[in-house]
Amino acid sequence: MSERTETLTMEQSLPDERLDLYLHSRFPAVSRGYLQRLIVQGQILVDGKTVKPNHHPRIREVITVHWPEAASLEVAAEDIPLQIVFEDEDLLVLNKPIGLVVHPAAGNEEHTLVNALLHHCAGQLSGIAGVARPGIVHRLDKDTSGVMIVAKNDTAHLGLTAQFAKREIVKLYNAILCGELPRLSGDIRASIARHVNHRKRMAVTDDDARGREAWTSYRVLERLRDATLVEARLHTGRTHQIRVHFQYLGYPLAGDETYAKRQTQRLAELTGYTAPRQMLHARSIEFVHPRSDAVLRFEAPWPEDFLNAVRSLRKPS
Repeated sequence: MSERTETLTMEQSLPDERLDLYLHSRFPAVSRGYLQRLIVQGQILVDGKTVKPNHHPRIREVITVHWPEAASLEVAAEDIPLQIVFEDEDLLVLNKPIGLVVHPAAGNEEHTLVNALLHHCAGQLSGIAGVARPGIVHRLDKDTSGVMIVAKNDTAHLGLTAQFAKREIVKLYNAILCGELPRLSGDIRASIARHVNHRKRMAVTDDDARGREAWTSYRVLERLRDATLVEARLHTGRTHQIRVHFQYLGYPLAGDETYAKRQTQRLAELTGYTAPRQMLHARSIEFVHPRSDAVLRFEAPWPEDFLNAVRSLRKPS
């Protein structure tokens, strides 16, 4: 990706906020560590001068962000079939299948969504985080299916991440919960942090220093046998948010081996149905196209195992 420059003019002073944290809120797809390096290297200037990452932005200051040319991503492109829902020169929307990991990581260096996108995009990649790669602006867990947006260039990446940061993107999920959720609708506002004892798990916390604000709203779609089909809207995007929030309510997701192993076993004993994975599907997403300003909405139909779960647990008419 070629070099580019972004200019921001402060509309108010932020005496309690560091420059690196402020920029991370404006560019959430870019890590705070990478922004700190750009500040130290003089790639980010305030009124044309170098500053430290802990500089407190002041009203009318002009912040110039120089994004260096992106380095190549050392991940192999793979010809993996993708279920493309929509695509243009700026972005694509896909229906992520169950079992597909989004990012390469230890133990999953190959056969990920990023490997597939490197092949599909063939050079049309975002480099806003310092590495030329498909613009993954939000994620789904390996065993969560459904609709995702991918940015193909920096303009789309910046525009979409700004909408996520401002909570302007509408994301709706369908989930099957263990147990009969008593309320027809509600809001779950409970901060989430890394679990203090299990580092691969998240948990609700009342420790303001550790937790991050999290907000999920929901409504019941259908009462099943010893289970509940719900629609959930994410207003924030914390790791495992829907899974943790419904566990917090006492009605975790069927099939969730991390947060609902005991409840899933109990559901199987009561109904004869055993969920093959966490029953969570990203059903729809609505956003503003970062170039045309058109409002777009896309849906992904239930995969076969989710449909089978609803049929198996549906009450006799």
